[in-house]
Amino acid sequence: MEKSGAVPRWRFLLLVAAAFWVCILYFRMSLVLTGVAVEHTVSYAPGYDNRRGGDDADPCRGRYVYMHELPPRFNAEILRGCGSTDGRWPDMCEQLSNAGLGQPLGDEIGAGQTKGDYVGLTAAGGWYATHQFALDAIFHGRMRRHRCLTNDSSKAAAVFVPFYAGFDFVRHHWGYDDATRDAASRDLARWLVRRPEWRRAGGRDHFLVAGRTAWDFRRDTNLNSNWGTNLLLLEATKNMTVLVVESSAPGHGNDAAVPYPTYFHPRAAADVLDWQNRIRNADRPWLMSFVGAPRPGDPRSIRSQIIAQCGAASSACQQLGCAFGASQCHTPAAIMRLFESSVFCLQPPGDSYTRRSAFDAMVAGCVPVFFHPASAYLQYTWHLPRDHARYSVYIPEDDVRAGTVSIEETLKRIPPAAVRRMQEEVVRLVPRLVYADPRYTMETVKDAFDVAVDAVVDKVAETRTGESEGGEVRWSSWLHKIWSN
Repeated sequence: MEKSGAVPRWRFLLLVAAAFWVCILYFRMSLVLTGVAVEHTVSYAPGYDNRRGGDDADPCRGRYVYMHELPPRFNAEILRGCGSTDGRWPDMCEQLSNAGLGQPLGDEIGAGQTKGDYVGLTAAGGWYATHQFALDAIFHGRMRRHRCLTNDSSKAAAVFVPFYAGFDFVRHHWGYDDATRDAASRDLARWLVRRPEWRRAGGRDHFLVAGRTAWDFRRDTNLNSNWGTNLLLLEATKNMTVLVVESSAPGHGNDAAVPYPTYFHPRAAADVLDWQNRIRNADRPWLMSFVGAPRPGDPRSIRSQIIAQCGAASSACQQLGCAFGASQCHTPAAIMRLFESSVFCLQPPGDSYTRRSAFDAMVAGCVPVFFHPASAYLQYTWHLPRDHARYSVYIPEDDVRAGTVSIEETLKRIPPAAVRRMQEEVVRLVPRLVYADPRYTMETVKDAFDVAVDAVVDKVAETRTGESEGGEVRWSSWLHKIWSN
C-alpha cells in the first residue's frame, strides 16, 4: 500500500525523463546561440574554404587584376588600320580574325593540298593559322574573361594595360620617322601617369603585352638604329613589366619572356587532354627533324651545318624545305605533322635566339634540341622547368660549327628510358605553352596566359615590401632573384 501523499513511481520516472530531454535541448540550443559549430557535411565549390568567412573565402583575394579602359586609339583603332601596312604585312586583317587567332584550320583546302594535310587539326579542336606576333590581341581577349578581373582598382594586385604595342610597331615601322614610330608609346605614357592607379606605386604594379621580341622596342640600343620603337626605354614604361615573346637581355631590363603563340588554342580542358593523349601515343618514325631555311649571310648561324647533317642522316632525319619561298614552312598542318612524327626537333637560333618553332614542336610532343642557352634556358622561366634536362637536349653550337659533334650520334646515345621521361615531361608542359581560345573559359586547366598573370601578380607581391620610408614605396629587384639562380 502506497503512503498517503507519495508520488507514484511512474510519475517520478516521467518527470526525470522530461527534465533530461529539457537539459539536452537547452544544451544544443546554447551551442547554436553562442556560435559553436555543430558537425555536419556540406559540399563547397572548388576553391572555397568553409573555415573562412567574409573576404577570406574569396579565391581571388590578393590576386585581382584591374584592366585599364584605354581610349580606342591604343588598341581598337590600331586594329582597324590593319589593311594599311604598306604591303609589309599583307594578311594582317585576316590574321587578326577570330579574336586574334587567325583563320581556322581544316575549313578550307588550299591549292595543292588535300584533306589529309590537316589530319584532325580543325577549328573544332582548337586549331588556327595563328601568326607568331598576334599575342597582343589574344592576351587582351583572355584578360576580358580572367576569373580574377575586377573593376575596382583598389582591390587589384596588378594593373593590366591593353596597349597593342606589337601591332603599333607594324603600322609605323616602314617609311616613318622616329617621332611617328614613338608617338603612340609616348601618348600612352602621358595617359598612364595621370591616372590614380599609377600614382599608387609609380607604375610598378602595371604590366602590358608587347607581342614581339624585346629588340623591337629598344631602338636606341639596337645595332640598327632604324629598327623599332623606344617603348621599353621610356621613363614611365621602365617601371612596368612588359611581356614579350623573347627577352633582349634577360635579367637586365623590365621585359619578361612568355611563349610565342602556337596553332593550338583549346576551348576546354577536354581539348587539352585529348591532344595530350594523341601525342603521347603518336608513332614517331623520325629520330629528328628540322623546319627552317639556311642563313648563308650570317656567319654566326649553324643552320647550314644542321641542314647538312640532317641530309646526311636521311634515314633518321626529315626536314621541310623552306628556301626560295617554299610554302611548307608556313603551312601549319605540314609543320605539326612532321613534329608529331619526330622524337627530337632541332631548334637552332634564327633571326633571334628563340624560334616560335620551339613551342610548336613541344606542343606536338617533340623533345626540343637547343644549341644556345638563350634559346630557352635563360628566359621563359615562368613556363619551362629550370632543370632543362628534364624536357630538352643541349648541344653547344660551337661544337656544331666546328664539326666536332654528330647530332645524330649524340641523340642516339641517350638511353630510351631517359627519352621517354623527356617526352612525358614535354606532354605535361603542353597546357602552359598554349593560349586558350579567348572566347571560351577553361576552368580547370591553366594555360600560358594564366601562368603569366599568376607570375606577374606574384612578382608584385614578392617585390613590394609594403613599407614606406619618407613617403617612398620600397621595391626589391625581382629580376635579380629570377636570373641569379
